[in-house]
Amino acid sequence: MRLLAPSLAALALTACAHAQSKGDQAVIDSVDARYEQTAAIAKQIWDWAEVGYQEDKSSGLLQSTLKDAGFTVEAGVAGIPTAFVASYGSGGPIIAVLAEFDALPGINQDASPDRSPVEGKAAGHACGHNLFGAGSVGAALAIRDWLEETGTPGTIRLYGTPAEEGGSGKVYMVREGLFDDVDIALHWHADDENSAAARTTLANRSAKFRFHGVSAHAAGAPERGRSALDGVESFNYMVNMMREHVPQDARIHYVITKGGIAPNVVPDFAEVFYYARYPNAEGVEEIWTRMEDAARGAALGTGTKVDWEIIHGNNPLLINETLAKMMDEKLREVGGITYTPAEQEFAEEIYKSFDKPGLALGSQSEVQPYSVKLGYGSTDVGDVSYAVPTVGMRAATWVPGTAAHSWQAVAASGTSIGYKGAQVAAKTLTLAAIELYKDPKLRKAARDEFDAARGENYEYKSLLGDRKPPLDYRE
Repeated sequence: MRLLAPSLAALALTACAHAQSKGDQAVIDSVDARYEQTAAIAKQIWDWAEVGYQEDKSSGLLQSTLKDAGFTVEAGVAGIPTAFVASYGSGGPIIAVLAEFDALPGINQDASPDRSPVEGKAAGHACGHNLFGAGSVGAALAIRDWLEETGTPGTIRLYGTPAEEGGSGKVYMVREGLFDDVDIALHWHADDENSAAARTTLANRSAKFRFHGVSAHAAGAPERGRSALDGVESFNYMVNMMREHVPQDARIHYVITKGGIAPNVVPDFAEVFYYARYPNAEGVEEIWTRMEDAARGAALGTGTKVDWEIIHGNNPLLINETLAKMMDEKLREVGGITYTPAEQEFAEEIYKSFDKPGLALGSQSEVQPYSVKLGYGSTDVGDVSYAVPTVGMRAATWVPGTAAHSWQAVAASGTSIGYKGAQVAAKTLTLAAIELYKDPKLRKAARDEFDAARGENYEYKSLLGDRKPPLDYRE
């Protein structure tokens, strides 16, 4: 079963946009008028499903769309071929909108409510970044129109940010100083709910630990071999024992990416890819030091050698309640979405596949209560949030109850359910940006909170060090 995108007329009947002013309604209508364009971009990026730092076609599509609308585009920034900055307008205030577009490897799914992998497809948009990129571009275009029509001074920038999934693309852009003159940064994410909660994230760091041994015949001369896989497994055992002795909010996970080829050959090379997370950067570094010691101990105990390469690292997201409360107000003005009968049928079918879903069907039409909370994911938006006051929101692009990084998320991200959610985000970001252009007191209050939260003597530190972008980390 493939869900078709509804016509613009059907969208207008079901979008549930409740504007509070004639001006806001005109802005919302302008975003709705671009629905078909947003949906087409989201679908194309969903089809391509390009992984981090390999998003050549996806990045190119977003760039060309913005160029056609009069944006000036600087491509290949921060040493990343698929990263770009698109600008329209002049002078300040400068409002940034973030756009992601990378897919996740190892999972794919057709746009159907039952498990249907696509043969030969190596990745899928299980985090909805196809929607993120398309919706953010939709917002940037609507903001551009408003600036032009009203003659308001200011600049809108769309930051094309690759490799969020484990590549930390935004960290390199922050390091390069690309956000230094920005007043406020806006972002959003695909989700199974509509929310502008002030939600922080976990800091994280990842690395590929590589063990080097000595190959030998596993039966004929085992005493001459030193198994690199033994090194990996010993390391994993020690880290797993650590789990009893780390703080409750810590997260550690791994996959063995290389473990040998044939059982009768002692493997002379093995690799394991690790993530460590904690609510603050200092906690990540403490856990990481213990992991490095465990790696050395595993190598010593198995007669192997070990080295490791830091792949990515993100700071936690610094929340700004001044901006979050404003974003919550705008999201409530826009409202959620209402399913068509076909979408409802799709949702009911996919809902059957969930184990203990946390949300009920129908909640996609609601906006969740505002709150301040800790989220257990990680994002390179965190580093942006320490460079400039930053605020985000989430839109119900997936069926309520969907977990991120699941086949159900891939499925909905390629349907009109996802596209409608992207429209909710585009409208909300547009209204938020307009409010920021018009209200210097709001911008100052956000900046004051930001400066106080960072502290007087704050100095930025990247959790990935001074390494260059790992453009081959998905190869």
